[in-house]
Amino acid sequence: MGAMEEVTTLNGNAEFPCYVAKPDGEATAAIIVIQEIFGVNKGIKAKCDHWASLGYLAIAPDLFWRINEATDLDADVETEFQTALDLMNRFDQDQGIRDIEAAIHFAQNAIGSHKVGCVGYCLGGRLAFMTACRTDIRASVGYYGVGIDGLLGEKHAIAHEVMLHIPTADGFVSADAQAAMHAGLDDHPKVTLHDYEGLDHGFAAEFGARRNETAASLADRRTEAFFAEHLA
Repeated sequence: MGAMEEVTTLNGNAEFPCYVAKPDGEATAAIIVIQEIFGVNKGIKAKCDHWASLGYLAIAPDLFWRINEATDLDADVETEFQTALDLMNRFDQDQGIRDIEAAIHFAQNAIGSHKVGCVGYCLGGRLAFMTACRTDIRASVGYYGVGIDGLLGEKHAIAHEVMLHIPTADGFVSADAQAAMHAGLDDHPKVTLHDYEGLDHGFAAEFGARRNETAASLADRRTEAFFAEHLA
């Protein structure tokens, strides 16, 4: 359903690849799908295709393009998992937000409105929260975002709705970090948190051993309803 397209950076000095999936009819809203540390792989592309099937323009920017070309890794292959961790450690997150903002502008121009949301996973879950704080995105969803407890100082800048999916047994997000997220965000008028008891990081991965079908389906139904409400 989708294909790789080039999107111009914010400063206009370069172009970077994005996977773009278009609906059959005219899109009136768009969703930026923010990758895990494994790049724009088949799982991220499948998520874009799904959003397109629901009538959205879906765009997944290749955020590692400056450090590694066409990253496409499998979380279930240990050597590829280690490669992904190395890429994450080299990745400039602030620059990544600027590339996400460029993708937002691309989407806004394509649909002719500001009805653009984002959904991210793992690293992308963290970046989705950062996007809510730093851009004019109209709705943001983060799945098992890492290190959000360290970003709570930016929560005052959240202008539009945010939803976070939090597995309570996340091996990358400690119980203390989860408690800090709840303490800092439960009373925020724009933020909704959902806990998934006993589940680990990656439970909503489209493919592979990490996926928990029941929890992934529940989280995805919540996300679909959230975007249907806030991007209508």
